[in-house]
Amino acid sequence: MNKQLYSTLIFELSRHGRRGHSLPGYGTAKKFVLPEKFARKDTPALPEVEEPAVVRHYTNSSTNNFGVDTGFYPLGSCTMKYNPKINEAAVRLSGISDLHPATPDACAQGALEIYRRLQELLSEMGGMSEFSLNPYAGAHGELTGLMVVRTYHASRGEGAVRRKVIVPDSAHGTNPASAAIAGYDVVECRSLPDGTVDVEDLRSKLGPDVAAVMMTNPNTVGMFEKNIPAIAEAVHACGALMYYDGANLNALLGVARPGDMGFDVMHINLHKTFSTPHGGGGPGAGPIGVRKGLERFLPMPRVVRGDDGMLRVLDDSTETPFERTELDPLGRVSSWLGNYAVFVKALAYILSMGKDIEQVGPLACLNANYILNSLKEMYELPIPGPCKHEMVFDGLRDKSTGCTTMNVAKRLLDMGFHAPTIYFPLLFHESLMIEPTETESRETLDVFINAMRAIAREAAEDPETLKNAPLHTPVRHPDENEAALHPKVTYQSLAADEV
Repeated sequence: MNKQLYSTLIFELSRHGRRGHSLPGYGTAKKFVLPEKFARKDTPALPEVEEPAVVRHYTNSSTNNFGVDTGFYPLGSCTMKYNPKINEAAVRLSGISDLHPATPDACAQGALEIYRRLQELLSEMGGMSEFSLNPYAGAHGELTGLMVVRTYHASRGEGAVRRKVIVPDSAHGTNPASAAIAGYDVVECRSLPDGTVDVEDLRSKLGPDVAAVMMTNPNTVGMFEKNIPAIAEAVHACGALMYYDGANLNALLGVARPGDMGFDVMHINLHKTFSTPHGGGGPGAGPIGVRKGLERFLPMPRVVRGDDGMLRVLDDSTETPFERTELDPLGRVSSWLGNYAVFVKALAYILSMGKDIEQVGPLACLNANYILNSLKEMYELPIPGPCKHEMVFDGLRDKSTGCTTMNVAKRLLDMGFHAPTIYFPLLFHESLMIEPTETESRETLDVFINAMRAIAREAAEDPETLKNAPLHTPVRHPDENEAALHPKVTYQSLAADEV
């Protein structure tokens, strides 16, 4: 009864005349009167609820949230790995959390050392010459990386000619949008039946009008792009650059480096590979790295070490450590130096892992292949394994029941799991993408596997129950089509329909 009462909306608990506060008057009402032109004409329709009801309502509502701290989060393509709490403790240290971003460089040497050390470590792990931590998120990193590409070609007098970016159909989903926002025409390159890029199709699209090829490796179907050296050679031969999307870098961590494969520009999702909180719109960070010779095209500001050993922040109006022309600088892509708290958490993760970071990629791939081989008899596997860090099923193997990937995803909610990524990538009709990451134990994976098997059996024995899932969540079996076409996001809109 208690849970039922406080799973209702706060507006439904409202009773006219109730108050959740009692504040003394200070005799200032007459002195500070809001001008009539700024005053509301109608009283806002706010809920009137006593304090105990407010506290209980929001405390109970908070338990409806699902996150990586509450359960297994197998969201393919997003690398939702556990975030060690030592990272949170590090960022809450007073010398870090209380530091104002406008603190003079001389008084912020520790903070700048964190920034610079993370730059150097990412450069080492990515096989790049230099990194900028400024971009706020992965897609922002993609956009900034493409701005580096654009500025590079402009500096060579080819900016107006190179107007195309080639994106394989197996690349990360944000690539086409980032390229379009950067002002490029997007050209799609198809994949082979084994999930890797069709090199001949790619070669046929290369030419003097191509600025870059964006690739994700392993790609979005979890396959390693084994032909990268041949692709890089062909791309560089036509004067274009290779861009590496770091969405799936977790699979390579400690094993391979994009820079060694021939990539010129890359971004890293700190909130994925380096285990900082992720989702809900932020915070995130998408640092970008470049090979030797492209450092001068990175955005400002930059953290550099002077001859006196002191670290300084150089903005776009000061001298730079690289020889530049008027066409080179990008200027700022973020305020201050980006999401600094995310940098602290990422550095804490790297330093606490130490040499063990070499195990991240192999263990992530091991966990993914364990799930793949445990479920491939019940779920259709369009590309035979082994996979890398994630796998994509094309729905249930038995299609005769009419049960869809959406049904499977909704039923998983009843079993205490967050749903995997569904209907992406677009290569398959019933895509169901699972990424377990390296942080999950075999016991957790076994429980998930048993749940997926139970759902497959239910599809054959009782398909109507599966089609009506979820049955045990606060909101049961939502109509996703109606929600997309006619969303109701306020209590007022819901109440208007009930009248």
